[in-house]
Amino acid sequence: MRILVIIYEFPPVGGGGGHAADEICRELVRRKHEVHTLTAHMKGLPRLEEHGNLRVMRIPSGRTTPYQAGLLPMSGFVLAGLWAGLRYIRQWRPEVIHVHFAVPSGPVAWMISHLTGIPYVLTAHLGDVPKGVPEKTDRWFRWVFPLTPPIWRDAAQVVAVSEYTRNLALRRYGNIFNSSKPGAEGKDIKVVPNGVELDKFTPATIQPGKPPLIVYSARFVTQKNPLQLVRTLASLRELEWHCALVGDGPLLPQVADLIRDLELEERFTLTGWTAPEEATEWLAKGDILFMPSLTEGLPVVGVKALATGLAVVASHVGGFLDIVDEGVNGYLIDLQNPEGYAAALKSLLENPARLMAFRQASLHKARQFDIHKVVDAYEAIFEAVVKP
Repeated sequence: MRILVIIYEFPPVGGGGGHAADEICRELVRRKHEVHTLTAHMKGLPRLEEHGNLRVMRIPSGRTTPYQAGLLPMSGFVLAGLWAGLRYIRQWRPEVIHVHFAVPSGPVAWMISHLTGIPYVLTAHLGDVPKGVPEKTDRWFRWVFPLTPPIWRDAAQVVAVSEYTRNLALRRYGNIFNSSKPGAEGKDIKVVPNGVELDKFTPATIQPGKPPLIVYSARFVTQKNPLQLVRTLASLRELEWHCALVGDGPLLPQVADLIRDLELEERFTLTGWTAPEEATEWLAKGDILFMPSLTEGLPVVGVKALATGLAVVASHVGGFLDIVDEGVNGYLIDLQNPEGYAAALKSLLENPARLMAFRQASLHKARQFDIHKVVDAYEAIFEAVVKP
């Protein structure tokens, strides 16, 4: 099958959504599909990459940083993506379009589909759903929300990466999926989680390190709440631990300043922006993933943490509910009770046997997110769309 993937950020640019799309693309190629990806260019990256049947085309959009895209670069991607996509389809006609993120990638797929008749499948990751990441998207959703319903309505199939993302989308666009509405019969939002190739992540040991290594791997933005992480660990300075903060973003200077003010420089490693492989290496060295996020879709770092056998301490939000079995492989903490983060971490740091049991449970839980199962689901969707 020939599949055109449209996504405004793709590794090494962007966060978890791009990495999830990359995993899907690579598994589709291993199954002998032709997959061509249209994404945003950034200085220093090649305009065209080819890896067998996987082709990545990067188009100019004005993007300047790997970890953040403003409204102008996203608008630039829509305009450039429509032009580039239509030109490309004249040479290579896909059978289906797979678009990640209703905004800003969705309008590109919607317009191309209407002009060419090629059906598209939309995968929503959370930040593209109104109220999904309020601190990041509420301001521009006030302007673009009236334009988004057709993107969801006209998709041959809509997929959400978690039950939380699905329910939030239904609250905002539920009338579109109401079977009593004309033209909506049989439409629904399917849940297909993000996945990883498990064989790449199996750890050499689940014996806790000395000291145990706590890992945070994400953008340094308000949504991920990294300042709370530092404050929590400062309250546990009497225990043995080291923390790797993997990533970059606008809050990184504040995080570094807070660590210095608390005189904890020797307890933290700040990696800055890393390639996906380096971020995975930090997870492979870790014992606990600590993510005090304010909101999440289905975090790819959480799935990778399961695959590398990390215990998980995270906020009781979004897709972390799919990743953590409370008291089995981790703890979920209510955002209104931030003291709970310290209590959860302490229970693991002070009890190596419990930490090792949680790590083993994460390895077992990871089987639910095997990329082979994920792509089985997408193949079935694509086949149903192409051959109705």
